[in-house]
Amino acid sequence: MLLAEFKDHQRELYFFQLRIGIAGIFVLAAFSLLLLRLVYLQILQYDYYRTKAEDNRISIVPIMPNRGLILDRSGTALARNYSAYTLEIFPGKVADLEKTIDELAAIVDIRASDRTRFKRLMIEAKGADSLPIRTRLTDEEVAKFAVNRYRFPGVDIQARLFRQYPLNELASHLVGYIGRINDRDAEHIEDAGLAANYKGTDHIGKTGLEQSYESELHGITGYEQVEVDSGGRGVRTLSRTSPTSGNNLVLTLDIRLQDVAEQAFGENRGALVAIEPATGGILAFVSKPGFDPNLFVEGIDLASWDLLNTSPDRPMVNRALAGTYPPGSTFKPYMALAALELGKRTPQQTIYDPGFFQFGNHRFRDDKVGGHGTVDMYKSIVASCDTYYYMLGNDLGIDNIARFIGQFGFGAKTGIDVEGEATGVLPSQEWKRKRFRKPEQQKWYAGETISIGIGQGYNAYTPLQMAQAMATIANNGVIYRPHLVNYIENIRSGERTLVEPKVERAIALKAENIEFIKRALAGVNTEGTGARAFAKAEYTSAGKTGTAQVVALKQNEKYDEKRVAERHRDHALFIAFAPLESPKIALAVVVENAGFGARAAAPIARQVLDYYLLGKRIDKPAAEVPADDDDD
Repeated sequence: MLLAEFKDHQRELYFFQLRIGIAGIFVLAAFSLLLLRLVYLQILQYDYYRTKAEDNRISIVPIMPNRGLILDRSGTALARNYSAYTLEIFPGKVADLEKTIDELAAIVDIRASDRTRFKRLMIEAKGADSLPIRTRLTDEEVAKFAVNRYRFPGVDIQARLFRQYPLNELASHLVGYIGRINDRDAEHIEDAGLAANYKGTDHIGKTGLEQSYESELHGITGYEQVEVDSGGRGVRTLSRTSPTSGNNLVLTLDIRLQDVAEQAFGENRGALVAIEPATGGILAFVSKPGFDPNLFVEGIDLASWDLLNTSPDRPMVNRALAGTYPPGSTFKPYMALAALELGKRTPQQTIYDPGFFQFGNHRFRDDKVGGHGTVDMYKSIVASCDTYYYMLGNDLGIDNIARFIGQFGFGAKTGIDVEGEATGVLPSQEWKRKRFRKPEQQKWYAGETISIGIGQGYNAYTPLQMAQAMATIANNGVIYRPHLVNYIENIRSGERTLVEPKVERAIALKAENIEFIKRALAGVNTEGTGARAFAKAEYTSAGKTGTAQVVALKQNEKYDEKRVAERHRDHALFIAFAPLESPKIALAVVVENAGFGARAAAPIARQVLDYYLLGKRIDKPAAEVPADDDDD
């Protein structure tokens, strides 16, 4: 009995020690795992967690660079910057946006339009760290928020640079505007490898020079290392890399001339382009009506956008660059020069104009009832005889016309240094085959050539192309690429990078032929269709009036302006250069639905030339010249 009890005790002791051993091994294994984890975290992952800790303590804050200025040739600012305080919300750090905005509204004036803009920005700028709920705070509003700042985690006041267009609508299409970076802009920035340089940047050029010269205007983003507290607010700056300001653009544009030109249009729609023939520098670049680019800086409200976007006057269309128009009779000097160069006419050859040109069963009417009688080439330009050019177009043929006229840049982009240029249409048999799908539409008919001869039919060119072509006549066939920027200025070093005038090509023209055309164009303004607009001018100029149909007339139908809807009336055109002996300026004017070129477009050109050449300024719309039967 005693022996049995001794054996049981030994067994229990054995199992007890076994359990103790197993527990010890488990504890040792657990502590080993903890030790290994400690070694892993404290030694092997030291750099990683040290960096994470630093990231929590130190914030890298991008510093937006000053955007470059846009200045006219005399230094007048067309686009500049100013600083102001904005109230910004960091959406990722705010639990209840609506409640936060309501509470902010009790301290700072937040209007319904501010809330609407903020909601739109939440959609358009999804990746933005912060979004403004109010811009341009007053000093009093800044002070009120500063006192209550502790109540609003995720809300802060930021000093921001804002773009300003001090001249409002003046030259708006040329300058363009900036707007908030949207998804498409962000994609382009990423594709170009510029994402790092746009950290902290909210805006980007959207149109005009702001868009085309974005890379020069933007600058290089700087950075600050800032120590932050647990609420994410800056405590002190540890280091700073200053941003590099964007470069300034100094233009060839004369903003005073631009102002004169825009005022000369009055309430009329249209475009004007003035070029310095010897360099290709743009002196004036008008598209009427314009718009106020300041509306877009903080995000345009829906009501203003609808007004601009749905207006029948299409104020957002850059007519000078992207509008295309039939050239009307401004096409005739180029047709006459083609006839001289190709040997189809001499200046002395005459035709008889009975007031129409009969081609098969179709009668092409001249503008002058009863016709111009006997007409030589000089008279055909000065009096703008349609019948002469009906015949000439028929004799030259469409492909000869297209080949010769195309040398002047019609129907091709000029390469101007701003985006959005239209190509226009220089019609030819090849063009028509490419333009239409059906075989019966692709055939070129001889009657179509006759309309082309007077600048109608399929002809469609931009005012910029028309101005460049006139500058080419002034230059005896030498074509300069038009450009808006004269030089790019580094704001820090003062270094200037000049945009050198670039000769695109030179058209081989006989001296006697180009001189004859110039004399005829001078005759337009002294004894022809432009004479009344240029009466008593103190300089000699070359010009050509034009009237372009908007709606085709029926066979033998007489055009009656009073019976036609305003937007179906003819366009008025005028091209010119001056002085005749040593041209300093060449221009093209298009006034939409204004009727005769001599009546509506030539007076605008006269006002512009008077200011540029003589300094005479009239701050009111150009007065229309009374029309007569010989006008075009």
